[in-house]
Amino acid sequence: MKNVVALIATAALAAQGASAHYIFHQTLAKGTAKGVPYEPVFPDLRCNVGGATGGNTSTLELNAGDPFTFTLDTAVYHQGPISLYLSKAPGTAAEYDGSGDWFKINDWAPVFNGGQASWTMKDTYSYTVPKCIANGEYLLRIQSLAIHNPGSTPQWYVGCGQIKVSGGGSGSPSPTVKIPGAFKATDPGYTANIYNNFHSYTVPGPSVFTC
Repeated sequence: MKNVVALIATAALAAQGASAHYIFHQTLAKGTAKGVPYEPVFPDLRCNVGGATGGNTSTLELNAGDPFTFTLDTAVYHQGPISLYLSKAPGTAAEYDGSGDWFKINDWAPVFNGGQASWTMKDTYSYTVPKCIANGEYLLRIQSLAIHNPGSTPQWYVGCGQIKVSGGGSGSPSPTVKIPGAFKATDPGYTANIYNNFHSYTVPGPSVFTC
């Protein structure tokens, strides 16, 4: 299959390394479904490191501004934020270990209304490649941070892909972070109790970069 997206990570529980409850198993780009091999990211939480790389992976070619959609095998059913990150590879995405700088391009955070919080828990998550980022190859990361069990270590569900961006600009994404390192156990969004006095929420990690 040509242009098979390298969505090479399934969900992994960061603390226990247990089997996943749901996985990011497919992506849609330009209306065409792409096949997906898998790679658990435990224990590093970093794309292309700490898991067994799936077979038949390749890099998906996209233009800056193009839409893409991650799909799951079942809808997300644990409360918590969903975030998207990009990291520019120094060479090819396939050879990149994800140790460079990462920047966030979107958060699906809770919406508060009438004293209640609602989370975006779906089986598809769509967004677009930022129009201003530089041409080149990137790792594209989606992560679900499940905080449905206060007092216990949150669960991480991560999917990663390899993309090659054309038609971009000269933007310098900021702020940037390292993964691991971007998320700390002391982050309010990491330790939040969603069942008690829950009226606001800050998604862990950096602020979202916009062009």
